[in-house]
Amino acid sequence: MASFLNYIVVFFFFAILVASTSAQNVPTLPIRKDPKTRQFYTTIHMGSNRAAINTVIDLGGPFLWFSCNDYSSTTYAPIPCGSRKCQLAKGSGCVGCNLPKRPGCTNDTCGATPYNPFMNLLFAQGFNEDSFYGSKDGAGPAAVVPRFLFSCMDKDSLEGLASGATGMLGLSRSEISFHKQLVGVSKLPHKFSICFPSSSSGIGKLLVGGGGGVYNNILLKSTPLIVNPVSTYPIYSEGDASEEYFIGVESIRVAGETISVKESHFTIDKKGDGGTKISTVQNFTALHNSIYKPFARAFVKAAADLGIKSVAAVPPFRACFRSDTITRSPEIDLVFPGKDVYWSIGGANSMVEIDRKTSCLAFVDGGSNPRSSIVIGGHQMEENLLEFDLLNSQLRFSSSLLVQNKSCSSL
Repeated sequence: MASFLNYIVVFFFFAILVASTSAQNVPTLPIRKDPKTRQFYTTIHMGSNRAAINTVIDLGGPFLWFSCNDYSSTTYAPIPCGSRKCQLAKGSGCVGCNLPKRPGCTNDTCGATPYNPFMNLLFAQGFNEDSFYGSKDGAGPAAVVPRFLFSCMDKDSLEGLASGATGMLGLSRSEISFHKQLVGVSKLPHKFSICFPSSSSGIGKLLVGGGGGVYNNILLKSTPLIVNPVSTYPIYSEGDASEEYFIGVESIRVAGETISVKESHFTIDKKGDGGTKISTVQNFTALHNSIYKPFARAFVKAAADLGIKSVAAVPPFRACFRSDTITRSPEIDLVFPGKDVYWSIGGANSMVEIDRKTSCLAFVDGGSNPRSSIVIGGHQMEENLLEFDLLNSQLRFSSSLLVQNKSCSSL
């Protein structure tokens, strides 16, 4: 009976999301990099006024949220407590507001718990719906969704976000994530791709529903996406699986040599700890201390073999070098199950320039008790094309496009 009711709920939700979109006009949204926070953000347009909203991209976020303090729209509507949409959104109770009614301040509204990872705080807000536009004028390669679910946030809860950003765009596995809502109305394959620029002047892409011509002549490898059986969101119910993205790294090579690490660090245990997660809110890849130490030692040795001179550490980095001695850097491989399947990380993805004189290994020590043993960060994803295929539960990845004489800006 429960499964039948779930089917009815999902069917009802997508049936009412009638949209003037098709396989030809699902949005390709621009991705930009904020130079100060190193966060990646995109611009969406919402409501009857098609307000431009800059949102930080969060692979682990379950839904779209943004500040509604200055938001005005005649098509805005709160989601009622106990409604079918509230069930689909996994709404938590009911919220109200004692101030004059406005977007983000309504009574008898389905409770939402938007999370700001940079403040490490959950907030009690409400779920709402309004029209989503992929572009300002609705023309060109853009989807239009009349009843797009999202949550409001107070403007005082935006600490840590990139300059000019007033929200976060969630791309997790949840039923109301950004991509899930779009493919639900467009009848496209359940896939999305991200390609992050390496500079604030470049423009990357967020593409929903398949690559089309974007992937032409790009070499992609593939590895399964893994479901962590225990939720990694700050609040969840017992039995909930994680909606974030995990992959099965089984070893790490530096300059072709596999580093010695306990295999247990690479697997997810019954508590949901361990394994490898991909995160866009983590700037630099973080490694469990027991992985980081041999990894950093191996990198420093391989760098020395290439004539690269070490210098004093620059926190949070522990292995730093004289930039004028770097002609090429040791190659790092994240190795997956299968024949010749690995994610190659080298050059600008493996090191970060601190100033004109100093560059550092762009990996950080994640401590001795992290939730995930490896958290792949945004710096390692720059100029890499990543396709998350939820239909086939696969991650397809390119390694650096620069090696293929391409870039995210040129796609």
